[in-house]
Amino acid sequence: MNNIHKTAIIEDGAILGENITVGAYTIIGKDVKIGDGTVIDSHTVIAGKTTIGKNNHIFSHASIGTIPQDLKFNGEDVELIIGDNNKIREYTLFNPGTSGGGSVTRIGNNNLFMGYVHVAHDCIIGNNCIFANGATLAGHVECDDFVVVGGLTPIHQFCKIGTQAMIGGASAIAQDIPPFCLAEGNKAVLRGLNLTGLRRRFENREDIDAIKQAYKELFESGKPLQAVAKDLVENSVNKYVKELANFVLTTKRGIPFERKLKSEDE
Repeated sequence: MNNIHKTAIIEDGAILGENITVGAYTIIGKDVKIGDGTVIDSHTVIAGKTTIGKNNHIFSHASIGTIPQDLKFNGEDVELIIGDNNKIREYTLFNPGTSGGGSVTRIGNNNLFMGYVHVAHDCIIGNNCIFANGATLAGHVECDDFVVVGGLTPIHQFCKIGTQAMIGGASAIAQDIPPFCLAEGNKAVLRGLNLTGLRRRFENREDIDAIKQAYKELFESGKPLQAVAKDLVENSVNKYVKELANFVLTTKRGIPFERKLKSEDE
């Protein structure tokens, strides 16, 4: 049985599952689909062709599925897809895709979006991510699983953030951040590995040690980055090292790290 406040407006055509709560003065558009057990607090707008999975909690004053902030958008058939068990806090803004970017913005499961987070058109977000207050994802940004983005951090269009990367607050991301890495600064550069995240997720200490060694070879040895990455892909037996090295080989915006300068004796 659904619990829908009498002041909520649900347009004809909207599809709601079971055990859904809709708060006061919330507006749900005609092309919206919402899965079982989802809670939508007061004064929220859910518009456009938006599909929301099960057991999400969308807090007050969120704006979900309104048209992309892209001057090229001309009313095309685009959509926003949100998975299960996400927490979407107050004053968040999620936009659907555009025809130039695949027409879909896609968000996975078990993510936390704190207050004022913006997810722009054509973003792809994995599972178990945390975006702190005021994090801003421009169009076409990709975030893999277990990513953490600090507060007030913008991410430039088309950047990719690898699995379990962590980005410090008030940073500015203009290039791709590899898996397992820690980045910080304006403009952000790599500061090492997200060791706290690795220790929480990986029980096998050998995996962490292998990633540490790969990081040193890639970003601290002074050797050509692409050559080192290729060697790791071809010769490493550790799947996480291969993931890190493959990310480096396929980056489109480059990796922001401080290159070691060779001394005169080298």
